[in-house]
Amino acid sequence: MTTETTDAQGDRGPGARGLRLVPALLLITVVSGLIDAASYLGLGHVFTANMTGNVVVLGFAAAGAPGFSTSHSATSLGAFLVGAVAGGRAERHFSKRSRRALARNAFAVETVLVGIAAAVAHVAPGGTGTVYAVIVLTAFAMGMRNATVRMLKVTDLSTTTVLTTTLTKLAADSRAGSGTGGRSLRRASSALSLLAGALLGGWLMLHVGLPAALLAASFTTAVLAVTVSGEE
Repeated sequence: MTTETTDAQGDRGPGARGLRLVPALLLITVVSGLIDAASYLGLGHVFTANMTGNVVVLGFAAAGAPGFSTSHSATSLGAFLVGAVAGGRAERHFSKRSRRALARNAFAVETVLVGIAAAVAHVAPGGTGTVYAVIVLTAFAMGMRNATVRMLKVTDLSTTTVLTTTLTKLAADSRAGSGTGGRSLRRASSALSLLAGALLGGWLMLHVGLPAALLAASFTTAVLAVTVSGEE
């Protein structure tokens, strides 16, 4: 289903032109893996995209487990929630806009925020202020993005940062689970996209560094911001 319009000849309207939402959301899921690899490996074992993991990490930190920071995890969680609130307010304000416009605006904001985070990490590497700045910028961006993706209502891609529900559906609805196996390809692609992003992000963190991983995430999101359509 799409909210985009078509012209009198039945051709796709301008809002439907470009990269379809399903591959675009799979690519933005790759970005989630990049962001989490950058934050977990480069910012002291904190997630800024996957809040399920971050809440667990917060519990580890609160229990006194070495290598984890309560303040880092709490900052990430708080910034994510503020970003989601901002995304929700934008949803009400722009509720009548096309899905293409919503997606492009959200991806453009994410591009800028993650790009700034990359610049901060490059200019002032390793500082305490840098760590908190990158956490806030990336977690806020992920919160806004999640709120927007939820608005797009693409089946099985309503979140691009966590996979528990997606994997449950993949297994439970499979033929082995006495289901039909419908939409298995989309669900499996979502899991593989996050894995690919984490793999790429891990490689960049090990061989290049935090600014490069963040820059790769920002560049990918920028491409999506100018190419995504509103059509599935």
